[in-house]
Amino acid sequence: MKSRTKLVYLLCISTFFSLAACSSDNKTAQESSSGTGENPEPDLEKEWILVWEDNFDTNLSAWNVWYGGAFNNEIQLYNQKQLNIEEGVLSINASRNEVTGPTTPFDNTEKQFQYVSGRIESKEFYGPSDQEGEKEYRIMAKIQLPKGNGMWPAFWTFGDPWPTLGEIDILEARGNQPKTFQSNIFYGTEAGTPITQHQFTTKTYTVSSDLTNGFHIYELIWSKTNLIIKLDNNILGTYIADENNYIETIFGSQHKIILNLAVGGAFFSGVDPGIFVNNAVMKVDWVKVYKR
Repeated sequence: MKSRTKLVYLLCISTFFSLAACSSDNKTAQESSSGTGENPEPDLEKEWILVWEDNFDTNLSAWNVWYGGAFNNEIQLYNQKQLNIEEGVLSINASRNEVTGPTTPFDNTEKQFQYVSGRIESKEFYGPSDQEGEKEYRIMAKIQLPKGNGMWPAFWTFGDPWPTLGEIDILEARGNQPKTFQSNIFYGTEAGTPITQHQFTTKTYTVSSDLTNGFHIYELIWSKTNLIIKLDNNILGTYIADENNYIETIFGSQHKIILNLAVGGAFFSGVDPGIFVNNAVMKVDWVKVYKR
């Protein structure tokens, strides 16, 4: 999710780079699940058509790799060295390492960072429309979350210029809360200025499984009237379109898909980075997009 702290940077929006790692707010809608810990393949009945997938068997040619810092007072420098593909799994590695690098990919001002990590964004854009066969989209990824204080993994989508085409956070989590993650929605009529309010758009999910101990499938089903968040093929949260979440307004937008592992920042406000873990890994088995 995006936070207000980053708005100063948004005049430099690039079509090749997204504007932030996700933001946070303490006001959440609490939801829970007694998840089994299993992650069955998604139910793809009723004419779902595969639009795109990446099983990370070869390289990251389908993705733009972020180089530079981000927003939300995060303390990591993103670079390609922290991304590794081995045996069909993408590893996003966060490590404590004091380095200097650009403030963001579109602000070359040198800045000191305490960690290095990785972030990728799909080169193609996806989203539903009123056209027949395009009215619903399913965006999903099979992910093992990183373990440890300070780790902030995220799986999300947005369109440029932010937030005028919306942002949907399918997953963001804290590495020291291994049975919890949250989702969110952002929208605004002007670049850099969200008008959504967290108390209406943030949902927090608590499950029985430790999400850092194995892979789980995180999924968004996106239509004109609702957004559905699923874990391992089980519905955890449903957003019904209303005047507070702007789902009907966002419908028809094209979004890129983002996977990243941030460190610290607004999601760990007031926490001393000295107690963060030195190393952690977010693993991604695959990403898939379907429509109908």
